[in-house]
Formats: sequence, structure tokens, C-alpha cells
Amino acid sequence: MSAKVDLLRRRASAIENAVIDEYLAGRIDRRAFLRYAGVLGLTAPWLAVVAPRCLRAAGQSGAVVTVGMPVPSGQIDPLTVGDTGGVCMLSQTGEYLAVSDSQLHLQPMLAQSWKPNADGSVWTFKIRQGVEFHDGRTLTAADVVATMDRLADPANGSVALSAFAGALSKGGTTALDAWTVQFRLDAPNGSFPYLVSSDNYNAIILPADYAGGFERNFNGTGPFRLEKFTSKARASFVRNDDYWGARALPDRLLFSFYDSTQAQVLAMQGGQLDVLLHVPVQGSQALLADPGFNILALKSSAHEQVHMRTDKGPFADKRVRRAIALSLNRENLVKGMFRGRAVRGDDSPFAPIFAATDPTVPQRDQDLVAAKELLAAAGVPNGFKATLTTERFQELPDYAVVIQNAVRKIGVDLSLNVEDQSAYYGRVRFGQSDWLDSEMGIEDYAHRGVPNILLTATLGSAGTFNAAHFKNAEYDRLAASYIAALEPAAQRAAATRIQRLLLEETPIITAYFYDWLSVTAKHITGVVPTAMGHLFLAQVRRV
Repeated sequence: MSAKVDLLRRRASAIENAVIDEYLAGRIDRRAFLRYAGVLGLTAPWLAVVAPRCLRAAGQSGAVVTVGMPVPSGQIDPLTVGDTGGVCMLSQTGEYLAVSDSQLHLQPMLAQSWKPNADGSVWTFKIRQGVEFHDGRTLTAADVVATMDRLADPANGSVALSAFAGALSKGGTTALDAWTVQFRLDAPNGSFPYLVSSDNYNAIILPADYAGGFERNFNGTGPFRLEKFTSKARASFVRNDDYWGARALPDRLLFSFYDSTQAQVLAMQGGQLDVLLHVPVQGSQALLADPGFNILALKSSAHEQVHMRTDKGPFADKRVRRAIALSLNRENLVKGMFRGRAVRGDDSPFAPIFAATDPTVPQRDQDLVAAKELLAAAGVPNGFKATLTTERFQELPDYAVVIQNAVRKIGVDLSLNVEDQSAYYGRVRFGQSDWLDSEMGIEDYAHRGVPNILLTATLGSAGTFNAAHFKNAEYDRLAASYIAALEPAAQRAAATRIQRLLLEETPIITAYFYDWLSVTAKHITGVVPTAMGHLFLAQVRRV
């Protein structure tokens, strides 16, 4: 073992050796090592030494798998999909350069390897050869370049722009040859491979000449082909016998779309479904407690973010914002609202699942005495009135009531305004969105394998989703430092300072990170969900 380690060390770059040093010194655990190794492209040689890959599940083919999921909220277009149902549909036929797995490790898919330059401002990807789109055309680097330029072009209105902003611009992706793609970034980015992986759910690779109309054929490179898609109702897929990888086991996948959690739960309990893509704890308690089903629980960075306007009104004083945060009993939220299927948060995007998160930063416990003292110091000893606006989604209305009751104990009179999602988000622009314009609100943020998008889009001074209107030059500098860092120690140092700064400023409250819950029948194995809404079913079998 030691001879092989020494050989790999001599071949490794300075950045790679820094990661190896962190692992061998015990400063990062196996999970964190694998995460960094995957980002830097160390996966192939080093996993052979410290963590052999798992073998694909074996089983007999021929099954028909039935799946229940939410109705996709809009047209299935890889540029504009932004909901769980849409992401699930994309993942049935489309593939990414890499996949972020349940442990946040990047696994090669359409890219076989990737490497950064010395400062992480240029990344080079080697594209897998022998891959065909469902229409018979061969995948090349030109398709990857066109896909990324399409997503990075502001004129196309891509949802991926929130991930690419400040990282990758149109024209920054070039083909060095038929199987090599180079990304020249707007700024150094130590986690860039996540932005072109399944972590950026819009980034499935499409033919270079794609011009819309994805719903007509779902033309991708995946193990299943579209059979039929009926908008707002159902979809079916059949095995792609020309797939580049291992042959899919099921013959067909049948998806039914449901407009409520209750309808999905009843269909599962009635034996009509083999798999449920996702269920929240609220409304699914009976199903989750039923020993007749398998619950696939993934730790995630998904959370509900409470924002408070830092630019005007009572929340402009950070002492008021800290008082609101101190009024919440986070342990009770995790135990009561989520039945333990969540972990507490401490008011930053750094979830416990992230390797860089500093667990030594003091956690924020409920302290009503300290909260009242902060309000008095801010000049509002008798409290004040405010309105909390949120969306009708999962547990958010219940969470709003919890916050209303909590702040009442420190003298704050909080009115609730719960809206349909379309009304809450509006046009997702400042001045045209109840979400972005509210003095206080709650919004749902999906899981990500790295916190970069949340750090910039929701808290950066120029962030497109900065509902708190938070502007802090030191925070912006620290976020840029974290994103640029290639070495684990540098990422951890920046993360610690960000966590502490956000506890001091408290523009947002992140009280918990909830588990992603998928459900299968007892006779089904091989289902691989992700906490972002992908559902990989190629290795499903009946037992």
C-alpha cells in the first residue's frame, strides 16, 4: 500500500498533495477525502487505494416499474426546469458530465475525468467516447460546448444562470479536440465541477443544434428512451438497448403525476406504485411509520430560509434580527415538525453534510431573556408589528405559525400572509416579487452538493435571490475566498469566518436542514434517488 501511495504522491500536483496530506493527517475523514478527490479528478487512482468503487447491483431484467411524483410545474425544457417533478423527468433520459451522489462525491458520467489549473480558473474535462444520443448521433465535445453556452447565455433565461453567475459566461467553454473540453472561468472556483454536474440540474448534455421542443422526444444519452409523455398526467420510458453503460434492468418505467402529497400516499398504500419520488414528513406520517415500505432517507442541505429585510424597517437593526433567531427552539422543530428526520441549522447555508462546515462554531439555542435584552437595546423593548409572507408549500405554513408563536413570547406581533407559489415568487425580480420585496419571508431551497449558489445568489450584495437585501463587503470577500479555494484547509478557514459573520449579522434564519425521503415497496431494490429530485432506476429489480 505505502509504495503505491508514494508513487501517486510523486505524480500528484501540489493541490492534490494538499488534499492527500489532509486525509493522511486525519484532518478530514474518508467521506470528505472522497468529496475533494472527486472534485479534483483524483477519483480513479486514489479510490483504488482507499475506497474501491461499489459494484453495480445485479438482477434479472424484464420488470415494469411504476413511480408516483408531483406534477411538473411547467414545460419540460432543460433550460427552464426548476421544480422537483421537472428534474425527475430530465433524469430519465438526460445525463450530466458527472453525478453528485448521496455522500456529495462526484462520480464520472459523460465526463471521464477533470483537472484544474494551478489556481482553479481553468478546468479541463475529458469526454467519454462511444456515447450516442437517442437519435443515433455521437456525443462529442461540441455538444458539451453548445450546451454550456446555451445555459450561460442570459438571452435564454436559463435557470442555470444562478449557478453560472460570476463563474462561467457564454464563450468560456471551448473544445480542444473532439473529446476534450476546457472551461475558462470568470473567477477561480475550487468546486467548479459541481456546477456542470447533476448539482446543476439543468446541465444535461444536449445535441449542439438543440433548439427547444424537448418534450417531443426527450433526446438524451441515458439508459431509457421516451415512450410517451402526456403533460400534467403521465410519462413512460423504455430501455435504451444502445446505451453506452450497463444495460438497464427494467423494460419500462411508468410515471404518474399527482397534485397532492395525500394522493401519492394513498396510491402507494393501495399498491398502485412501486416508488414515490419524494414525500415530506408533514402529510406522510402514516406511510413513513408503515413497516411495509422501505424509506430511503438522504441527509441533505435542503432547507427553508427565513429572510429579514436588512435595509429598512425594524429588521435593519441586527440586534432585532438576532432576537428573532433566538426566539426559536430548533431542537423542538427537528423532533416535532420532522419527527427527527432533519438536523438543526445555525443561520448559514453551511449544512452539517458539507465537508467544509465548521462544527465548532457555537450553535444558537433558544434564549428568550437574551432576545428581549436585544430588543430593548435596539430601542423596541415592547416589541413591534411586522408581516411574514410565505408560500403554500410542504411545511412552510406550519413553520410560519411556529415562528409567529415564538416571537410573540418576546413581544413581536407577527401577521402571516400565506400565498400560492405563483403569487409569492411573482416574476422573481426585485420590485415584482412578494418574495424578494417582503419585509420578512420564508422560501424553500433545494439540496446542493456545495453551498456556492446559496452563498452568492441569496446573500451576496449583487445576489439575484437576496431577499434580505443584505450588503456586506466583508461577507462578499469571504464568499469569494471560499469559492476560489482549492485546498480543504483554505475552504474550512473561509467557511468558519462566514458562519461566524452570519451569526453576528443574521440576515437569514436557517433553523434546520431536512432529510430527502423517497419510498419504495418492499419488493423493490436498486432505486437511487438524489436529494435534488433525480431518480435513477436503471438497476431496479424485484426481489
